[in-house]
Amino acid sequence: MTGPYLLQPDPLHPGLSTAVTGIDQNGNAVDTKVVTEKPLTLFLNAQEVVTMMTIGDHPDLLAVGYLKNQNMLADDDVITGIEHDDDLDVVIVRTERETNFEEKLKKKVRTSGCAQGTVFGDVMEGFETVSLSTDARLKTSWLYSLTKAINTTPSLYLEAGAIHGCVLCQEDRPLVYMEDVGRHNAVDKIAGWMVLNDIPAHDKMFYTTGRLTSEMVIKTVMMGIPILVSRSGFTAWGVELARQAGLTLIGRARGKRFVALSGQERIDFDLDPGSVEDEPEKNRRKGSLAAE
Repeated sequence: MTGPYLLQPDPLHPGLSTAVTGIDQNGNAVDTKVVTEKPLTLFLNAQEVVTMMTIGDHPDLLAVGYLKNQNMLADDDVITGIEHDDDLDVVIVRTERETNFEEKLKKKVRTSGCAQGTVFGDVMEGFETVSLSTDARLKTSWLYSLTKAINTTPSLYLEAGAIHGCVLCQEDRPLVYMEDVGRHNAVDKIAGWMVLNDIPAHDKMFYTTGRLTSEMVIKTVMMGIPILVSRSGFTAWGVELARQAGLTLIGRARGKRFVALSGQERIDFDLDPGSVEDEPEKNRRKGSLAAE
């Protein structure tokens, strides 16, 4: 792995977690950290779109990424401003183009994502037209290097638990690491960062700590990223959609082990798994360091 993250978690940032007291299984007093969770209402110009539950960091990236992944921002849309009012828990994205999604907003579908994710009924129309890069490659040496680097990165998860992480990667380098109470929010923050920084997607890989559900596959494809990796498992619909879109889908990526259920042709087996160390117990994400 070469180079530092361009953007990564700040687990000590005030406001993202709070200390609380309680008792353990033996009745002894304990102090522990828990993640914050608060509402954020998103407006696109004058129209209210959705209220999301989030830890509250990077509201601008979350707002833009959500709108992009819901087909509410077109590739040629010009964003003229992003306003965030922390007291009112509101973020407003303004565009040159007049927008009106009244009919679209009636077709919400609640997803299986944590913290009640939503997609809109016509997102699949865009999904079916996306063409992912067939030139993208994934060397297994990159995968092993990435999973080790990501799992040992200081994070809010290791401080307080109860949170998902997503990472945008290129070859063996993790670029942007985002966390939130719902994995869909973490995805949208990365999507927003890519939009606002004009980052190409064809040569990137997406890593998530959460399950490979239909929502995760849809969002990754809509972002134009050809490879999706998780340390967790799959859902049947997630696999079906990945195969339909030609997405490389890799799950249960822990230590030297992984399973690929779609897009295997992009994988280059350039490293003997026998030379890779198993994942240390403390990095297996069964609990936070605070819980230990």
